[in-house]
Amino acid sequence: MSYVPNGLARAAVRFKPAAFVGTFVALMMASLIVSACGILLETGLRASVPPERYAGAPVVAAADQRIHYGSGDSASTVSVPDRARLDASLVAKAGAVPGARKAVVDVTFPVTLPAEGGTRALTAHGWGSTAFTGEKLTAGRAPAAGEAVVAGTGARVGDRLTLTTAAGPKDVRVSGTVGGTGAPTVWFTDAEAVRASGHPGRVDAIAVLPEDGVRDGALASRVADALGDKAEVHTGDDRGGAEDPSLTEAEELLTGLGGSFGGIAAMVAVFTAAGTVALSVGQRAREFALLRAIGTTPRQVRRTIATETLLVAPLAGVVGCLPGIALASWWFGQLKDRGAVPEAVDLAVSWLPLLIAAATTVVTALAAGYLAARRPSRIKPGQALSEASVERLPVGWIRTPLGVGAVVGGIVLSRVAATATGEDAANAALGVVMLFMLAVALLGPLVARGCAALFGLPLRGAGASASLAAANSRTNARRLASAITPIVLAMAFASTLVFMHTSEEKVAADQQRDGITADHIVSSPAGFGPAAVREAARTPEVEAAVGLLKTSVLLPMGSGGDRWLQSATAQGVTGTAGDLARVQDLKVETGRLALGKGQVAVDATLADSAHLKTGDRVDMRLPDGTRTRPTVVATYERGLGLSQITLPASAVRQHVTAALDTEIWTKGGTAAALAPLGTVHDRDGYTTAQSLDREVNAWANSVMAAVLGGFAAVAAANTLVMTVLDRRRELGTLRLIGSTRRQVMRMIRWEALLVTGAGVLIGTAIALATLVPMMRGLTGEPPYIPPHLYAAFAGATLLLGLTATTLPARAALKTTS
Repeated sequence: MSYVPNGLARAAVRFKPAAFVGTFVALMMASLIVSACGILLETGLRASVPPERYAGAPVVAAADQRIHYGSGDSASTVSVPDRARLDASLVAKAGAVPGARKAVVDVTFPVTLPAEGGTRALTAHGWGSTAFTGEKLTAGRAPAAGEAVVAGTGARVGDRLTLTTAAGPKDVRVSGTVGGTGAPTVWFTDAEAVRASGHPGRVDAIAVLPEDGVRDGALASRVADALGDKAEVHTGDDRGGAEDPSLTEAEELLTGLGGSFGGIAAMVAVFTAAGTVALSVGQRAREFALLRAIGTTPRQVRRTIATETLLVAPLAGVVGCLPGIALASWWFGQLKDRGAVPEAVDLAVSWLPLLIAAATTVVTALAAGYLAARRPSRIKPGQALSEASVERLPVGWIRTPLGVGAVVGGIVLSRVAATATGEDAANAALGVVMLFMLAVALLGPLVARGCAALFGLPLRGAGASASLAAANSRTNARRLASAITPIVLAMAFASTLVFMHTSEEKVAADQQRDGITADHIVSSPAGFGPAAVREAARTPEVEAAVGLLKTSVLLPMGSGGDRWLQSATAQGVTGTAGDLARVQDLKVETGRLALGKGQVAVDATLADSAHLKTGDRVDMRLPDGTRTRPTVVATYERGLGLSQITLPASAVRQHVTAALDTEIWTKGGTAAALAPLGTVHDRDGYTTAQSLDREVNAWANSVMAAVLGGFAAVAAANTLVMTVLDRRRELGTLRLIGSTRRQVMRMIRWEALLVTGAGVLIGTAIALATLVPMMRGLTGEPPYIPPHLYAAFAGATLLLGLTATTLPARAALKTTS
């Protein structure tokens, strides 16, 4: 009868399904990871927000919300921290193009209105924008100079209001009212709105309304030609991005998660799945040896393994896509809840990332099966039978040099990270963890033998079961390596991601505690007017008062041709440097703190990363992307806990949307006396609010640790179960020669402790090799590892190892007894 490889493969899967369950689970998890990250990546690439405010404006011109830095291969793109604006002179150009009926200025900014118990926040616009937003007067008339139309304030026509704007207090007469807008709103004349916005001569956008019969596309093309590279022209759903600049940041976040993290996660998932496939093939070495002994050709063996893979991998790939969609949906929803993604953005789920995930799973399984089948298909039949009975000792002549090279590369890169600072250190340290993980995977058998020899020494004196566990570990290094690798993976990645966050939080909390010397901090979500700081300073017993405007700026990082822009927290100070020094101890390291025009103080760690020193001029980008070159007058140590950049508020006030101070810090005074200004916090009760970036990054690190750690944990448990179930014959032999069930189970537990203990220690070593240089560069401090958190990681790993070995061992003993 001729040999039919497809029939044999189907019979193997049908009659020995347990041998393929582990492979199915590993491939399914790989598909889950790849599909989830692919969906997030596609969502970032296709993200759009339906226009709301601009729904009635067919053509909208707005500034590019990204800064394109550098040129050639080193070019990079980064979103501006606030909102980039257009020069108001472009309005006339846009309105003069053929087919344009009208070009309307659009500005949106916050103002405040005195109210009982504090201030009330209003949103301000120019009245001309009602031509495309559609608001209608319910009473009165459109505003003239010195007048305003209001909605949701309770004011009536003829009332006089004093509004606090970025340009100062503004007394207006209510000329009309609008109903049904929801949020309290005020409309000035277009000219007054531009002046009161805090950034005179600049507008948020220009809405161009067409004449009758003019197509939107044709008008947009003419406007684009007229404005050139000074503006971007939007039509259709693209107008939503011009309306909500946060869409740009959301796109970068989603593509970063789906692309950068997705690449790492996919590589880890694929590599782990490949290892599981190889383990499955290796466990059936005896079967393939028998096939070779009865005359099966190498090509037939390879075809059998390929067919088995094709029977399992496609189904695993498809099944893994379903929880992948669920994971991406949950992840996306959490980002929305944290304000990192606009509510109007929808998750994009198409066939493309799912097809890629399933195809990746199949290709991974085929490649792993082919590599694992090379030796059993080529070996001579007699030699195959002899090697199937005992583990092959020599290591591969390809993987060993590669593994040694990975170790050397990890050591070199670790030294580079230790001497670098800031993002350079962080980027180098991430390479360290990847290289060491690759080394562990490639040198798995050698690492396993070393661990068995080292950790087996104390086991030899712990009784017969422990001694037998040590002997088993030494003689089955490949089996041990397949179990250690995913445990190392889980421990190294989870520890690096989580403890990086705890280290930054610890340093920030310490710096904040030591750096806040103010007695009271007054906050107001609506903001404080220009006179509020003077009013606070005149409050009885107040010795010093400063106002703070919190924002972000961009600084160039890197050196040579590899440079990029990095966001840094900034505080614009209203007051003198002397008053600031009385409410904040920034711990100046070099230079002298000053708040004059064209002067800036920089956190020392950030300055090292940007290769800046006192007296240098820094090529800084303000929140709206405007380029400026202030002089560094001082560097200080407590930027992570307070703000990384300190500069006068006048330098940033015209470059932010909300140009009012949000906090007033005072030395002296009483809470009761300061209460009329806003909410009063004492030194101990105040916590500097984290930026959205830090909050999202911290949460994203935790989720990435959970995803990678969870995947690796499942892979580790899967591998341990596969190895134990493959040892039914061995466990049965132990029972036949007189070992009791308790002795066998005790041996299994000792082996589990050896495997998980080795994995925890190696993973911890890799995490430390990554965290120490990374945190030295980012914070200047060693990493902070909370003992209870590390104990939870290690304890969970040990519990996982014990559970994944004892349960299948009990089942195996039942079938062999």
